[in-house]
Amino acid sequence: MTAFDESERRAWAGQAEAYAGGFAKLCAYPVPRLLDAAGVREGGRVLDVGTGTGTVAVAACQRGAKVTAVDAEPGMVALAAQTAPAADVRLAGLPGLPFADDEFDAVVGNFVLNHVGRPRAALTELRRVTRPGGWTAVTIWAAPAAAGQALLGRAVQAAGATRPARLPALAPEDDFPRTEKGFAALLGDAGLADVCCETVLWEHRTTPGEWWSGPAAGVATIGQIVTSQSPGVVEEIKGHFDLLCAEFTGSDGALVLPHAALLAYGRAS
Repeated sequence: MTAFDESERRAWAGQAEAYAGGFAKLCAYPVPRLLDAAGVREGGRVLDVGTGTGTVAVAACQRGAKVTAVDAEPGMVALAAQTAPAADVRLAGLPGLPFADDEFDAVVGNFVLNHVGRPRAALTELRRVTRPGGWTAVTIWAAPAAAGQALLGRAVQAAGATRPARLPALAPEDDFPRTEKGFAALLGDAGLADVCCETVLWEHRTTPGEWWSGPAAGVATIGQIVTSQSPGVVEEIKGHFDLLCAEFTGSDGALVLPHAALLAYGRAS
């Protein structure tokens, strides 16, 4: 496990409920297209890696699939087990999954690759547990970030806050371009065939209070950056956030935040 992996495990510990109240709603949008890309259908054996609150597992169960879901955070596992009672939800995570080779007809991971220290090794593991001819489908956030996704980071930057040293970035040798071409190449490197990658665009509707609640609770990297600051700096970040929200506030008072993700999928051989 890399320093990045260890940092991610610490950052997400105990954050299931806070994540469910905000960012989980954002991450739900690509799920139908993710399941379509993996060919998830009735009776198929499906593995959902990094299930979080269980959103993907629920959707796969609704299609009649036989779903196994895993997450590395015990709180997420407990919440997902409640959310997706028809799924077999277990505590496990990348880079080592407790499953046999070729065990699943389809393997999916919704944004999980954003949280692993060795994305190539993680994808190789996803391919390993996918049966020959089955599909592996994954999403990540695109870079540069879409305007709505960049809102919180802009507030942090405007306040002059910096990323603490205890939050290491992904090692350069493990990183890759967060573009359609770069992400597709990553799947090809993992041994997947017939790789496709597309950009998924949507506008996430939320409220300023809900959007601020995640970072204020320390959810995700942006939340870890916010909560590592002094109270005065946190207040300054919040002030910039409030001002920047005006750019995205609709006539009904809701925030309308443009987001972009990459969806890539390939066939195991």
